[in-house]
Amino acid sequence: MVACTITVLVGNAQSDKVQPPNILWLTSEDNSPFLGCYGDEYATTPHIDKLASEGFLYTHAYANVPVCAPARNTIISGMYASSNGNQHMRSYYPASELVRFYPEFLKEAGYYCSNNFKTDYNTTSADGKELWHDSSREAHYKNRKEGQPFFAIFNSTTSHESSIFKAIPDSLLKHDPQSAPIPPYHPVTEEMKHDWAQYYDKVGEMDAWVGEKLQELEDLGLADNTIVFYYSDHGGVLARSKRFVYESGTRVPLIVRIPKKYEHLFPSKNVGSKVDRLVSFVDLAPTILSLIGTKIPDVMQGNAFLGEQKAPDPQYAYMLRGRMDERYDMSRSVRDAKFRYIKNYMPHRIYGQHIDYLWNAASMRSWEQACLQGNCNEAQSRFWNEKPSEELYDTENDPWEVNNLANDPKYADVLHRMREANSNWLMEIRDSGFIPEAELIDRTLGTTIYDYMHSKEVPLEQIMLAADMASLGKKELIPDLLEFLKHEDSAIRYWGATGLLILKGQAKAALPELKKAAFDTSGSVACVAAEALYLLGEKQLCREALVRVMKNPNAFARLHALNVIHELGDKDKLIVDAIRNNFHQSKGKYDKRTSRWLLRRWGMPLNP
Repeated sequence: MVACTITVLVGNAQSDKVQPPNILWLTSEDNSPFLGCYGDEYATTPHIDKLASEGFLYTHAYANVPVCAPARNTIISGMYASSNGNQHMRSYYPASELVRFYPEFLKEAGYYCSNNFKTDYNTTSADGKELWHDSSREAHYKNRKEGQPFFAIFNSTTSHESSIFKAIPDSLLKHDPQSAPIPPYHPVTEEMKHDWAQYYDKVGEMDAWVGEKLQELEDLGLADNTIVFYYSDHGGVLARSKRFVYESGTRVPLIVRIPKKYEHLFPSKNVGSKVDRLVSFVDLAPTILSLIGTKIPDVMQGNAFLGEQKAPDPQYAYMLRGRMDERYDMSRSVRDAKFRYIKNYMPHRIYGQHIDYLWNAASMRSWEQACLQGNCNEAQSRFWNEKPSEELYDTENDPWEVNNLANDPKYADVLHRMREANSNWLMEIRDSGFIPEAELIDRTLGTTIYDYMHSKEVPLEQIMLAADMASLGKKELIPDLLEFLKHEDSAIRYWGATGLLILKGQAKAALPELKKAAFDTSGSVACVAAEALYLLGEKQLCREALVRVMKNPNAFARLHALNVIHELGDKDKLIVDAIRNNFHQSKGKYDKRTSRWLLRRWGMPLNP
């Protein structure tokens, strides 16, 4: 079936005997385009550089989510993670029956599909054993039937974030820490210089692994029949990259080498050239289907950038940030060829919220200490402050994105255009992030998040309007926020409460309504209202409301309460007892972790 399909597609340009292409994905983890072929002179990456000279280097390739599991959810489905409800890190919610994963199509087309060995698809619906012919450390295209085309993935963890957690002595590093290129938002501490150098060493080791895999393909005589993709699962890895919707967290290397017999698939005439098209992970699955001649299903939200179904170059790429491990946040981002727009829906939370895993890096801890000691300039201190509602960066002239142009009148037209693009995208994909995670779980019992968000039950336009208005932090919107707080839909009430929380002391007139909201049937609404009350002086009422939420059977409602408790730093006995009880009784991952961390941070025993 495959051979016939490919013959029809390429018969006008090639011999009818052209066989279907094998496809090999070589993927790495947590690395931005810190590669020689991308112009990085500090990098040592000869094998990937050679691959780029033999293929096509994409200059504007993006992970749609700057962290692994939601990014992989996007790749496997060809859909934005927030459309499926899987935008939060480690949120294992099932996919709709309408959603199919790309290996299923490859297998139907006769391909042998192997995955070595990373899965991490952030959903209960994508099981490695069912999706692949083999998904294991032993998985290899060599195990296919004779003559069978293959699709194979090999994943390297060498450059993963954890690779900098244990310091290698400076004397053993190949890259000189004193010459490390430090971004302007990082203070130049010894730990920062060391971690950057060690990270580049790990990228170099990953490059050698790529070279081994390419040599193996050559030795087996398969290079002339195999399209090779190399890319990273998101950017990284030092602080303010992975997990954040900046270039440093979302921009990835992407190189595609296409054998000459398939030159009709070349994205440009010249091998070794650069391709400026905006590409993101949501486009990978449609592109694979386009390459093998399988019709792309309408439910997929990406666009093919190669093959017979190649779509016109898009104007925008879209990115998102949700809960990162134990910390809640919500940002959405739009990137065109020159600018990046970011909408922060929770501007009252600082960028640098404490995440256990992130703080394992000495560079991260040194940045925090440098700021606490007053040794950071304005650009370096910004990470530890609340966020603006909107950010706009000229990435051509400001590649590290430190000069926010959102309030510059000269860029008002750009800001308006990209703000509108963001809103249109979120409405089009029915973004589930506007409903708090705990609420979403309760609302979707017996269905899937995708199906629920596409039902008539969700007044998404109204919810998004409430979220937009809440995030602006404008006192004149208090009457609207109070109306939201009375709405029958809990998500709209949540955003009404959030808007009042963002206003802090300016929302004192809303005290009576906030007191009622603190005991809302929705734990998410109660948490936000309780935090607002605390800031308005109603501390005991806040404590009572939070303790009540800490008894909620939904672990993510409890996690939300713990996020608030950390922000407030309230060590009242009522609160401490609730944290301790949760630590001992909870079976949830993140709420239990946060309970333990808070008690240890406060110097309090885990047992009373």
